[in-house]
Amino acid sequence: MEVTSWTTMKRFVYINDDSCRYSYCGNRISNTKYTFWNFLPKNLWEQFRRFMNQYFLIIACLQLWSHIAPVSPATTWGPLIIIFIVSASKEAWDDYNRYLSDKKANERKVWVVKDGTHRQIKAQEIHVGDIVWLHENDEIPCDLVLIGTSDPQGICYVEMSNLDGETDLKTRFVPSISANLSADQLGKVKGVVECPNPDNDIRRFDANMRLFLPIIDNEACPLTINNTLLQSCYLRHTEWACGVAVYTGNETKSGMSRGTAETKLTAADAMIDKLTIAIFTFQIIVVLLLGYFGNIWKDTQGLKQWYLMYPMEGPWYDFLVIPLRFELLCSIMIPISIKVTLDLAKGVYAKFIDWDEQMFDWETNTPAHSANTAISEDLGQVQYILSDKTGTLTENRMIFKRCCISDTINDGTVSYKAQSQDEEALVNAASNLNMMLISKDNSSAGIYFNGSDFHYELLDILEFTSDRKRMSVVIKDGQTGKILLLSKGADEAILPRASAGQQIQRYLEAVEMYSQLGLRTLCLGWRDLEEDEYKEWSKKFREASCSLHNRESKIAEVCHSLERDLHILGVTAIEDRLQDGVPETIKLLRNAGINVWMLTGDKQNTAIQIGLLCNLITSEPSSQLLSITGKTEEDILRSLERAFIIMKNTCETKDLAFVLDGCALEIILKHSKESFTRLAMLSRTAICCRMTPLQKAQLVAILKSAGYLTLGIGDGGNDVRMIQEANIGVGISGREGLQAARAADYSIGKFKFLRRLILIHGRYSYNRTAFISQYSFYKSLNICFIQILFAFLSGLSGTSLFNSTSLMAYNVFYTSLPVMTIIFDKDISETTVLQHPQILQHSQAGRLLNPITFCGWIGRSLYHALVIFFITICAYADEKSEMQELSMVALSGCIWIQAFVVTMDTNSFTYPQIILIWGNFVAFYMINLILSAIPSLQMYTIMFHLCGQPSYWITMALTVVVGMGPVMAFRYLRDMYRPSAINMLQQIEQSNGSIQAFGGMDSALESVRTNLTDLVTDSRRNSDSNYQPLLSD
Repeated sequence: MEVTSWTTMKRFVYINDDSCRYSYCGNRISNTKYTFWNFLPKNLWEQFRRFMNQYFLIIACLQLWSHIAPVSPATTWGPLIIIFIVSASKEAWDDYNRYLSDKKANERKVWVVKDGTHRQIKAQEIHVGDIVWLHENDEIPCDLVLIGTSDPQGICYVEMSNLDGETDLKTRFVPSISANLSADQLGKVKGVVECPNPDNDIRRFDANMRLFLPIIDNEACPLTINNTLLQSCYLRHTEWACGVAVYTGNETKSGMSRGTAETKLTAADAMIDKLTIAIFTFQIIVVLLLGYFGNIWKDTQGLKQWYLMYPMEGPWYDFLVIPLRFELLCSIMIPISIKVTLDLAKGVYAKFIDWDEQMFDWETNTPAHSANTAISEDLGQVQYILSDKTGTLTENRMIFKRCCISDTINDGTVSYKAQSQDEEALVNAASNLNMMLISKDNSSAGIYFNGSDFHYELLDILEFTSDRKRMSVVIKDGQTGKILLLSKGADEAILPRASAGQQIQRYLEAVEMYSQLGLRTLCLGWRDLEEDEYKEWSKKFREASCSLHNRESKIAEVCHSLERDLHILGVTAIEDRLQDGVPETIKLLRNAGINVWMLTGDKQNTAIQIGLLCNLITSEPSSQLLSITGKTEEDILRSLERAFIIMKNTCETKDLAFVLDGCALEIILKHSKESFTRLAMLSRTAICCRMTPLQKAQLVAILKSAGYLTLGIGDGGNDVRMIQEANIGVGISGREGLQAARAADYSIGKFKFLRRLILIHGRYSYNRTAFISQYSFYKSLNICFIQILFAFLSGLSGTSLFNSTSLMAYNVFYTSLPVMTIIFDKDISETTVLQHPQILQHSQAGRLLNPITFCGWIGRSLYHALVIFFITICAYADEKSEMQELSMVALSGCIWIQAFVVTMDTNSFTYPQIILIWGNFVAFYMINLILSAIPSLQMYTIMFHLCGQPSYWITMALTVVVGMGPVMAFRYLRDMYRPSAINMLQQIEQSNGSIQAFGGMDSALESVRTNLTDLVTDSRRNSDSNYQPLLSD
């Protein structure tokens, strides 16, 4: 959501003032999409916004016109209504569960204080300006400005995991203006809070508060996010706290953050849409041709046939009747059930991920989870992985290793258990060196060192930002009264601010040395402040802090003016170890043809060392790391062009990678974005360091704009933008909390589980979706081609060979269940896939779902239609055969052929597959025998008569032999003389039972390796500057 400018959009919240409490919305929350009254029209509108549903609605309406309808309207209305009911029922159930959740939250009891009196009300009855009184472990019912707590220091602790996913407790502070008020005074306080209109930024709240006399003077007190308690969070380790309601109901920051995630269209879905458009175009052409020739036959021959009873003069629209009849007959070319079938299949794919015990992280008790059930097949087509480093590739468990203080380098071996990583590592390391933090509140800190206590007054905090890359505090020594500025941050943010004349070369060398060891570095500095200097600066800092317009930039400018002439104290180095299995996983993914990039905020040398450790880059002679850097813009752009030329000329013979930092990227995106895009398309590996969250997302967007399918993976809040920008977002449930995992499409416990997510679940899902989608078109085209062939025997009149009941059952029951067996299918075993990851490139290149494979399915459907039609006609087209018999024989042929098609295309059989394929086959005969026993139906006695004839069973056997024989022969010859890598691996598995048993299969395995190597080489050769990948076809 875009936040409106705060210059003109602000609200005034009057504390404890009834006259203003109804100026803003109440605290009733509502996350439901529908109401009881608007569900039907709104859901209908939602469903019929889709083109395919609109198309079938038009077809269904045309079938109500009896003059042109060749079959009963039930053939379209029945499936359409069933699909609508299934989709509507799911929507209704989901919305009902949201309603129950809202009801529970709205009716929860809370305490408010009015004129000193405590009373309990429902949460939905809170209004802006009310004072809400919370007790320990209470859930915060709306957004509050904290004005008092039970803690004498005016602090409280809040668990925000429901909001930002971070598991550690946050400290919140009472504003100085109300810090000294008693509990009785808090209940009677009057004042005003000036704040921006509601927005969804949970990390920012720029406001001011004034309290009215006689309690206190009305000087403005600045408020930040640290003075707030946000809805959906919990009060922890604090007896009580109270606050003023400033945002309520759906206008809270939590409420404004809610919304429907943008629907992601998979590459397979995009291809299916294109193929659907192609079939629709083909259908229109067929309808126009048949309609045209049908009208000619009617005018030249039909009017002469007395039994057809054509009127000599028809209505003005008579020339449209035959084309419209053919449109209705051919409408089944587009399968009406394809979306529901694919949605059900994708739901099962997601459950397979959730149920995968091999992706369960026993260390943190975290299962894999699929939050997006619609994009599993995209996992099998990933081309670029963009990964965060800290907490994603590494454990995010910091170990203090070394430091350089006053030109002296020291080593340390202190381990720790941390929540906020770097800082706690340093604090614990200091405590092991006899410098212990013994007390800390919002205004002071106490330190014990070598038997003495030291106390410091905390005057101001200059908060860390990603732009400044540093944090500072202003403190006052309790013994000497000196005012000090203490700063810490990245080397490029601290060392350039050293005082004139100080030698920092030793510190630069220490930073370089620590980075070469893969350690995270932090620089420390300080300086004395004169009291007059501090007072003048403090006044500016307070003015900037009270600003409601561009507060962040004004504060940064004021901080910048103070953080100068620093005396560099030293450099610290902390180790963050790689997660178990990361090098093996990256090697496997790279062998699978996936390009892996690492995006990090660390220094370049640190990032390069981590890249070497995790197999992202190697030090072998065949590898080369190209650095894109320079002191000026011109140097950086020349470096970019040089890297592009080298990579373009040698990318096939060398394993090349490039490295750049955030500053260089900013210049490149401003002046030479197109050149960088061409370089990115050639590079299998990149190390991007000193990246901001925005730059991470920009890199993803560049690769997406080039048509590549991207996967972003991270573990912290700073990775959310990258994760959401990528085609597929994967979050790691790590030590930085759950914010990334909650924003992602998939969440896993460790990076190593990415190999199964992509190679196993992604590949199988793509293979299954490719078959299900193309088979759905195949079975619809098959029966449609039979209808078209029959048209040439019926004078191109648009008459249907099949009755309405058979057509509806064919679409909904007979052909939908067998295809669902493919959701259990595995072309090769999981072990084989992981041993030969190059096989993923078949799905990456879209080899199973593309116009060529689709044309193959169309050709198969046409051939089978010819076989079924002509064998049926030759066997039963005599004067003694009824139309219903001819229809049932043709329908039976379709069912027989399709049972064998699904069986032949199934690679692995399980009991559910056998039951669904052949159980459905048996059900076909049982259903039609029952229908044949009903006298009122046209099918009365038809099936009994057919089943009693040997000629019927001979016809079915002949249909299967002629229909499947050439297909099986073609496949045998192809697999024998031009086998693919998959065919070879299947043969090895069939011969040995397992790929692990080499036996006498050395030559076969060598052929597999050669085939896979050629596959990888072809893939890399295609990745030049002129290559247009699958998604942009």
